[in-house]
Amino acid sequence: MTSATTGAGLSESDFERFREYFYKRTGIQFTATKRYFVDKRIDACIRHSTFDTFTSWFAALRLSDRSDLLQELINQLTVNETYFLREDYQFDSMLKTVLPAVLDARGGPNRIVGPLKILSLPCSTGEEPYSIALRLLEEWDQIDHVDVEIHGADIDSEVLAKAAHASYGERSVQRVPKSWLDKYFVPVGSGRFQVDEGIRSAVTLHRVNICDTAAMRSFRDFDVVFCRNVLIYFDELSSRRAAENLYGAMRPGGYLFLGHSESMSRISPIFTPTRLPEGLVYQRPTGAK
Repeated sequence: MTSATTGAGLSESDFERFREYFYKRTGIQFTATKRYFVDKRIDACIRHSTFDTFTSWFAALRLSDRSDLLQELINQLTVNETYFLREDYQFDSMLKTVLPAVLDARGGPNRIVGPLKILSLPCSTGEEPYSIALRLLEEWDQIDHVDVEIHGADIDSEVLAKAAHASYGERSVQRVPKSWLDKYFVPVGSGRFQVDEGIRSAVTLHRVNICDTAAMRSFRDFDVVFCRNVLIYFDELSSRRAAENLYGAMRPGGYLFLGHSESMSRISPIFTPTRLPEGLVYQRPTGAK
C-alpha cells in the first residue's frame, strides 16, 4: 500500500523522512502545519536541480559531497524578513546601559584590553549589524576611544551575499533618519540605497549554523550578542543546544538580547535574566567557565 501524496508530490512518509533529515542537519523542525510551505520550497529546489524526482534529489542531498544542494535548501527554507532599526529599544539598552557596564567590567575605556565584540546572529541580509554600527557611530560617546568589532552570522549563504552587497529598498530603510541616509548610504537607482563602504568594512560576515557546536567554537569572547527571533523555530533540544553554543561564544558577564517573544528562562538556566530600564536582557554569569 502506498501512502497518501499531497503538496509538491511528497508522500507522507517522504515528508517525515525529509523533516527528520533537515532537523538533524539544522536544528529546525517543521510541524505538519508548515507542510504546504515546505513542499513548495522542496519543489523549487528540485526544479532548479538536475533531478526529476524527490527520491533522486533526496538521495543526492544526503551525500556528504553535495553540500551545494543542502545550502540551496537552507536558503529556501529560512525566513529572512527584517529592516533597519528593528526593535530599536534594545539598541537603546545597548547604548545607555549595557556598553557602559561592559566597559566598567573590563576596566574602563582607557584600560580595556582587546576589542569590544558585538555579534548579530542570525544577521539575515545585514540590516541588524549595520544598524548597530550606525547607532554606535551616531550616538555612542566612546566610539572614538574603544576598538569595536561587529560580526554578523547566518546559516543562509544567499542572505549573507546580500548583506555583503548591502543594497536595500525603501521598506528596509524607512526608519533610518534622513540625515543618516544622506550620510551613510549611496542611492543606486530604482529606489535602492547601498550602505557606504566604510560601514560595510566595519562588519565581518560569517556563515554558521547556530546549532553546530563544532562550528560555533570559532566564536569567542563576545561582549554583546543579538540573537533575535530564531529560537522560536527550534524545538526544546535544539533551543538548548543553541543556548549552550551562544554561552560558549560570550565573555563572562556578556549580554544576550533575544526577540521580544522569546524567553531564555524557558530554554536553559545557564544565563541570568537581568532587568534593565529599557527591558530584559540575559547575562552569562561572571566567573563562569
